[in-house]
Amino acid sequence: MQMTSAPHLLAEDGPEYERILGDALRHAHERPDLEGVGDRLNTEQLRTMALGATALITAAAATEYEHYTKARDELRRAAAAEETAVLEGARSTGAGAGVGAVVTVLTPLLAGAAAVIFLLVGYLLRAVNPSLTFGRSLVTAGWFFACVAAAAILVAAVGLLITALRNGATSRTAEDEEQELPEEVARAREAWRHALLERGILPFLRDALADPTAGPAARVPHRSPDRIPKIGYSRPDFSGPEDGPAAGPRPTFTSPDFSSPDFGGPEHQPD
Repeated sequence: MQMTSAPHLLAEDGPEYERILGDALRHAHERPDLEGVGDRLNTEQLRTMALGATALITAAAATEYEHYTKARDELRRAAAAEETAVLEGARSTGAGAGVGAVVTVLTPLLAGAAAVIFLLVGYLLRAVNPSLTFGRSLVTAGWFFACVAAAAILVAAVGLLITALRNGATSRTAEDEEQELPEEVARAREAWRHALLERGILPFLRDALADPTAGPAARVPHRSPDRIPKIGYSRPDFSGPEDGPAAGPRPTFTSPDFSSPDFGGPEHQPD
């Protein structure tokens, strides 16, 4: 059976309420005040009754629940604000980061390609004519671009390392903040759980077990009208025909008098 909705209990906390109720019923034999479980009402019947009275039970811990939800909402708002700030920072630095990334990627590629071309052509010219000055110039330019490509690759590697370290530090800072905030939320949730169990669920179960009219067919105990509302139902008052207006004379009906035709033989001719 699913838990009925309660005006002050959010849907996301419904499973937590059911878990606390299940734990209380599972360990009912360890409590002297709940030793009557199984005599007239078993755990499943008590669970059904408690789920039907969710609004009344959770109202006993309404103050603690309000504090818990406020602390949880503050945590969520802080996380949403941090995410928004990160997105805005990424958008503001997106253009510069894009240009830097393009330069970092293209510089080693272009310098490396130029170095290969200049070195190849220069050495070919020197092989054909060692005294040709143009060939030596191309070789020198090729080695220059090779050094540029190597330097660009080194700069890109250092940039990636710095970015990784920065992201790691940011992640650790966020984790530290999360460890501080959920501690308050955890305390508020624990206070709500304790109040819900001690002031809501256990008194309800004790009332249900102490109700002399509760039995296998009981759905909600009605020993305490202020604690558990009793829903009344009365069937419509149907009256029989004798309660209506005086009946008039009933019509009579007589069947027609049928007689069989008088048939006779040839000797019996009608006069």
